[in-house]
Formats: sequence, C-alpha cells, structure tokens
Amino acid sequence: MPIYEYECQQCGHHHEALQKISEDPLTDCPACNESALKKLISAAGFRLSGSGWYETDFKSSNKKNLAKSDSESSTSKPAKPEKSAKADA
Repeated sequence: MPIYEYECQQCGHHHEALQKISEDPLTDCPACNESALKKLISAAGFRLSGSGWYETDFKSSNKKNLAKSDSESSTSKPAKPEKSAKADA
C-alpha cells in the first residue's frame, strides 16, 4: 500500500497516511479536526535498479542498462576480450 502525504489548508499540519489506492482521499485534519486536508504530490522513495525481471525478460537487447554503478561512466564502453594467438605446430 502506498503512503500519501497530506497538508491541512487550515492549520498547515503535515500528515502521512498508509492507504489503499482505491480508498478516497482523507479530508479531516488530525490536528485541528477541520475538513481541510489536501493530498500532496511527492516523489517515490525507492528506485528499481540492477538486473531483474525487466532487464532479463522484457527489455529489448539494443537498449542500454540505465542502472550502472557510480564508478562506471556513461560514455565508456566495455573492453573486448583479446583473441589468443594459436601456436603453429
């Protein structure tokens, strides 16, 4: 269940509520008991990264992996392995 943020338009109280997506937005402020709560838009608190179902099952092969470690630069290309020379006998 997602956590929604609310702010009271009457007293300015900030409130977080764990609600189902199908539930109606809250209206009553828990601090002043006025019917003045407004749902705020906030950023998600997580990021999906790494190799997972999307990476391995659904993403087409020509797309780059966007979840790279900080040590890798976005312009560097992985080094190709060198071919070993065959010994002539």
